Amino acid sequence: MAAMPPLSDYVVVDLSTGIAGAYCTKLLADGGAEVVKVEPPEGDPLRRWSASDSSFPAGGDGALFTFLSSTKQSVTADPDDDDDLVRVRSLLERADAVVWSRGSRLAECPILAPDAIRRDAPHLTVTTITHFGLDGPWCDRAATEFTLQAWSGGIVGLGRGARDRAPVFVGGQIGEWLTGAQAAIGTMVSRTRALVGGPGELVDVSMLETLVLCLTYYPVTYVDMVGRPFRSGRSIVTPGVETASDGLVGLGVGTGQQWLDFCVMVEHPEWMEDRKLFANRGHLQPDIAAWMAQRTTTEILDIAGNFRIPHAPIGTGATIPVTDHFEARGSIVRNPRGDFVEPDRPYRFDPPLLRPSEPAPLLGEHEATRRDPHVDPAPPVGASSSAEQLPYQGLRVLDLTSFWAGPLCTHMLAMLGAEVLHIESTARPDGTRLLAGLRFSEPNWWERSGIFSGLNTNKKDVTLDLATDRGRELLRRVIATCDVIVENSTPRVLEQLGLDVDAVRAIRPDVVMARMPGFGLDGPWRDDPAFAFVIEDASGLTWMTGYPDASPISPYCVGDSNAGTHALCALLLALEHRRRSGEGVLVEASMVDAALNVAAEQIVEHSAHGTLLARDGNRGPTAAPQNLYRAADTDDAGERDAWVAIAVATDDQWLALRDALGRPAWAMDPALATATGRRQQHDAIDRHLTSWCDARRGDEIVDCLWDVGVPVAKVMQPHEQATLAQLQFRGYFEEVDHPIAGTARHGTLPIRFSRGPDRFHRSPAPLLGEHNHEVLRDLGVSDEEMAELDDHGVIGRAPDAARRSH
Repeated sequence: MAAMPPLSDYVVVDLSTGIAGAYCTKLLADGGAEVVKVEPPEGDPLRRWSASDSSFPAGGDGALFTFLSSTKQSVTADPDDDDDLVRVRSLLERADAVVWSRGSRLAECPILAPDAIRRDAPHLTVTTITHFGLDGPWCDRAATEFTLQAWSGGIVGLGRGARDRAPVFVGGQIGEWLTGAQAAIGTMVSRTRALVGGPGELVDVSMLETLVLCLTYYPVTYVDMVGRPFRSGRSIVTPGVETASDGLVGLGVGTGQQWLDFCVMVEHPEWMEDRKLFANRGHLQPDIAAWMAQRTTTEILDIAGNFRIPHAPIGTGATIPVTDHFEARGSIVRNPRGDFVEPDRPYRFDPPLLRPSEPAPLLGEHEATRRDPHVDPAPPVGASSSAEQLPYQGLRVLDLTSFWAGPLCTHMLAMLGAEVLHIESTARPDGTRLLAGLRFSEPNWWERSGIFSGLNTNKKDVTLDLATDRGRELLRRVIATCDVIVENSTPRVLEQLGLDVDAVRAIRPDVVMARMPGFGLDGPWRDDPAFAFVIEDASGLTWMTGYPDASPISPYCVGDSNAGTHALCALLLALEHRRRSGEGVLVEASMVDAALNVAAEQIVEHSAHGTLLARDGNRGPTAAPQNLYRAADTDDAGERDAWVAIAVATDDQWLALRDALGRPAWAMDPALATATGRRQQHDAIDRHLTSWCDARRGDEIVDCLWDVGVPVAKVMQPHEQATLAQLQFRGYFEEVDHPIAGTARHGTLPIRFSRGPDRFHRSPAPLLGEHNHEVLRDLGVSDEEMAELDDHGVIGRAPDAARRSH
């Protein structure tokens, strides 16, 4: 008998419009929530959206809306009709949560503003999705996802783009999808609190803060701890997307060993002799390109697989549904309406927990159902006995992860109160400890990584050599004390340790075990190494990023942060099932399934309309003009590499831009008054804006355009994030005192909860093995045994590499 979906008694009213709110409520509906979408009589604009301007029958809905709205209900309400507004307020009184965003006539109605909803229905979780958050000096400023990527530092965060051209943003409206997933997390966290009583709360989700978290690699913490930026300048990553004799293929090296193996693979073993090439190898691209050009994509992928080099085909909306791995895993399914194919849900459970998918609703399809007066009202709100308690206080998590995706998932839990035990070994410490760029001769070099620190505050650290019988025995004893296990290795790693799900359940029957393999627990790519870039390559995210006249560029960030975010969504659902049933859950949250979901638009667009979406530099389907323009400033190196982002999303914004420019003759062409006309003349508009911006500093451009309501931003360097007035106001960065690296600013969550916490970082990232004695002593390990474990290298406080260097 199938388990009841975890959110089966949860009623969510959807007052949002756009991808972010729709994806948030889709994730909640998949988890069993009853989602009631309230639309104006003309319907949500997303119903008529197509990124390629493809047409569909009158009264029909676009493929993206249909994908995002499966299993939801639809009712209509006219914001100009008082009786309709009374019905909406009655619906809110009977609900548990509401998801709200600007942009619709209903959401802009004063009695449906977040503060009014909270006043009239104080039991509700009110999740708001906005560009900058609900408060702060920028909260009412014009923005698009494109300008938010510029403000976040994500456009140049990991060196994306050739030096002789403008940098490029991450395509595919990725900020909308990431923000939707964060909003789903915030809503489920608030529900956890509601279950123990007390009032509802405001869950304030910021897209800017989401992009800071997900598109950059803790640059502010890094610069504070190391004294220089993590990466400066721009370049095309080598190797990356390579051109074979018959197409494109994605390759990459994420570790020193992978680089050495790659040198042998491309028949240049002499490169192994120069250690500096691992960090500075762009000039080797012509030799690498020559080797690739002599081989087919199939040959290159086979050879890379033999050398254990991360690799993947470059997926597109056309090729992903027929890719062997996705076919074998059933990763692409037919939409319930049967019109097109789409990604299956981003995670899987044993036992199955997700609600079977149902067709998206027609406009107003559930009017009669939702008018039923016999729905039980929400329970009265009482005082909370645990208002100050963090949501996951008392939850113990075993963290067997490393690098970014897994540690991000467990770090969000740690910031929300969970006790997280991060397991490393002295032989193989977490790889992010090695990213400080310090010499091994420097004291305590492994404790000075801003990236490790940014991902691991509030955690405890235990070193165990799992290559030894004693280390594995101790790990099993730790497992017996934990509610949750999270790991992100390839599937064979845990199996080699004798810790498959059956073995773990024998130790702790009610454990929630979250596995985060790159490509899943089955399928032909099951054991392939996976880093963010190959996940992006395989899922289509790379295909949407880059210049239209050149090979695509891996975003080099989204694969990891998106996976960690979705893994937490899955974990929260599994924990709710455990709370209800006392039953443990296996969670399979593969990186590539999460990536396929946020790349869904190109898959459904091609299947439904036969249109292949593709990268277009810094242009996009939601604004025209939209581009980066060079400003008169110089960068930190004294070069002319400072840019501004401008995106005109509405006709009114175009009129404001035209007036701000002084109404030049070229801008007065009546054809430019419409988005269609502006798209047709985008090249000419770009030439004029390039000339205008080239004579002005970035701050001058922003002041001129933003004050009149035009979305504009400076393209920030990642380490400059903390200078943004909006992030300062909202306290996104918190200072954390580290015993070795000193005080550094650390990012938090892109969510603000009205019930707290007021501060997310309670303790610094742990030193290597800092909590060995505390944790192992609780297991009954004596001081004498502890000394023996230390002598034999089962535990320790310094990496083996550090001991060898001395």
